[in-house]
Amino acid sequence: MDHELEIATLGGGSFWCLEAVFQQVHGVRAVESGYTGGYVHHPTYRQVCEGDTGHAEVVRLTFDPATITFREILEIFFSIHDPTQLNRQGNDVGLQYRSIIFTHSEAQRAVAEYVMGELVANKVFDAPIVTQLEPEQPYWRAEMSHQNYYQEHPAQGYCAFVITPKLAQFRRDFSHRMRR
Repeated sequence: MDHELEIATLGGGSFWCLEAVFQQVHGVRAVESGYTGGYVHHPTYRQVCEGDTGHAEVVRLTFDPATITFREILEIFFSIHDPTQLNRQGNDVGLQYRSIIFTHSEAQRAVAEYVMGELVANKVFDAPIVTQLEPEQPYWRAEMSHQNYYQEHPAQGYCAFVITPKLAQFRRDFSHRMRR
């Protein structure tokens, strides 16, 4: 039932990477690439990539919390990007690639703080976590050419060399969370 679904908005590098993984997660009903966290209305991909809008590339997930919890979504999120890199993921550099969680409720904020605290306490990463936590902000859907990007272009260089390894890691580490 739609009234029981929740929204999660996550940024961790290129939205193409996050989209490709979360489209395979059981319990995630919809994944949409977009922009949030900036100050320009209806930004374009070009504007965001130029770094002048303040936006992050994000995915907006619609998920069924009876099937997958927000905590489990965050566990996947922290495993498929490096939350210790400030404003970058690999060769993708700029504010638009920052690690960020836009929370949609106080409960989500509490879960995110708890999960991040566990990662620090368990010394999962060798460097400090720089993932930002902010309340949801105006969100803009990315252009159609950026939706389902990996599905449409799996042989494209970025997809083959950056996204495919992330998908392999997800499949290895979270096979129990994959759509059947």
